[in-house]
Amino acid sequence: MGLTVRIVVGALLLLLLLAAPAAAAGEWDAPESCATPVSVEAACRGASDTHHGVDYEHCVRSLSADARSADASASAGIHGLAVLATRIAVDHAASTEAKIEDLAELEAEAEGAASRARFEHCLEQYGGAADLLRDALDNLQANVYGLAMQQLMAALGASRSCEDAWRGAPARAVPVAAHDREYERLAHIAIGFTHAAAK
Repeated sequence: MGLTVRIVVGALLLLLLLAAPAAAAGEWDAPESCATPVSVEAACRGASDTHHGVDYEHCVRSLSADARSADASASAGIHGLAVLATRIAVDHAASTEAKIEDLAELEAEAEGAASRARFEHCLEQYGGAADLLRDALDNLQANVYGLAMQQLMAALGASRSCEDAWRGAPARAVPVAAHDREYERLAHIAIGFTHAAAK
């Protein structure tokens, strides 16, 4: 048995030694394929032209505010921007979930069971959306664009479903309305960029 193990290990080492020069030659001889660089402005223009939910000015402002956008657009093109936009949407979904938890503690106690149920519904929606967005991010990184698009579209409904929970409530502003709208706008950017990357 010891001899068999030594033979197998020796064969594996020989294969690795033979494969290393070929891999090195491939690295140096073949030119690397690079993504076509695309500016944030060009990506946002394309997304706003083809996707009704993307506002050009908001898209440029949101992506330009993130320090990672220059590297994403230069090194990975529209694919990199789609990944970044999805990451930004994940971050916003998570921060919205945290904001809803804070509001729930402050307002639900004062306003009773109906208010608590509304906040719980929103927490459930944003928790599910964050999970879907993370799955979409994994699929984007694996270049599985069709499934990523399905997950992004499914995650989009969280904001509307959350606001719908306040229908029939006393006339006042929905406490999470601003967060809902921003989340929806960011999710639309991720969808627009992913659609462009899939082409």
